[in-house]
Amino acid sequence: MAILGMRWPGLEARATACGRPTLEWGMGAWQGGMKDPAQRYLIVRLSSIGDIVHALPAAAALAETFPDAHIHWVVEKRYAVLLAGNPHLHRVIAIDTLGWRRNLTSSETFKEIWSGVADLRSDPYTAALDFQGLWKSALVAWLSGSAERIGLGERWIREPSAAALYTQKASPREGAHVVEESLAVVACLGAHTDHWRFPLPWYEEDDNYVEEQLAAFDSKEFILINPGGGWRSKCWAPENYSGLIRQLRGVRREKIILSGSPSEEGLIAGILKGAGTSGALYLPTTLVQLIALARRARLFIGGDTGPLHLAAAVGTPIVGIYGPTDPARNGPFAAEDLVLYNHARVDHTRSPGAGYLAGISVEAVVAAAEERLMRAHG
Repeated sequence: MAILGMRWPGLEARATACGRPTLEWGMGAWQGGMKDPAQRYLIVRLSSIGDIVHALPAAAALAETFPDAHIHWVVEKRYAVLLAGNPHLHRVIAIDTLGWRRNLTSSETFKEIWSGVADLRSDPYTAALDFQGLWKSALVAWLSGSAERIGLGERWIREPSAAALYTQKASPREGAHVVEESLAVVACLGAHTDHWRFPLPWYEEDDNYVEEQLAAFDSKEFILINPGGGWRSKCWAPENYSGLIRQLRGVRREKIILSGSPSEEGLIAGILKGAGTSGALYLPTTLVQLIALARRARLFIGGDTGPLHLAAAVGTPIVGIYGPTDPARNGPFAAEDLVLYNHARVDHTRSPGAGYLAGISVEAVVAAAEERLMRAHG
């Protein structure tokens, strides 16, 4: 196990190599980054929470560099709320590929797919930018009708053959954070930024809900813990979280609030039962309410999952519990944040038979939490 201090990647190292177009089509309306008011860019980042968050600075860089351009984003319907009110976007196109796959033989599904493709092609795009690197996302970029389609090169994406649909391929610097990978894609158009922006939705009613819940539980000062994750090998064992809560309540004054999706409520109930201590509770939230909750937390503790990346985006102090994904690429980026990493082989597959993340003790996480709280609050 290693304890890593995270760093904000130096944007001076953002230089990338972009492969030139190889197909026979011309470059359309794109003329080397000229600020043409008719420019339209399509961002393709369909899912999931953390990946969408990590693509936000690239959208901001595109808007800053081409202030007259129209920027559209195609996203899975269930995640579209993360883009609500984004000042850099002129249009959000929500599609439901998960629903389509569940009912692929239905005539209604074919109608929805046809309507979705027509929607994509309703505006002529200067360039389509695929931040996801999957066949489905590359296909969406291709279906948009844009002659210019830019994505990461084969070595950088999960489905390398999908790069066959790109007309340009970006190559980020070695060891780049995933945010920098998306910035490398927009750099092919000449877009750049000196700092990362994460515009996330905010609604007064969601703020009020969070404030009311915190007041009801007398939890003005609290540590936010998210024990879930996309797959089991990224998750610390439930009994470890129970022990963590018990030990934190023994040495800290803050209350403990657990967050999670509705499907994780059973997991969270078991963790709280195992902790057997007062001052710890589960607070159900929507995504936007979770963002409001993270903004108020004194510390966030969790693995490589969407809530951690939302917390990082709003500047919450973080202790990350990592393995088998690499925190240098997927971790929090504030210099003061701490990550405990078991250095397991990097693996992005979702094996149903995988065990929980091992090699990180409860005591190590408690010590890291104390250190990160001291750095943030003295």
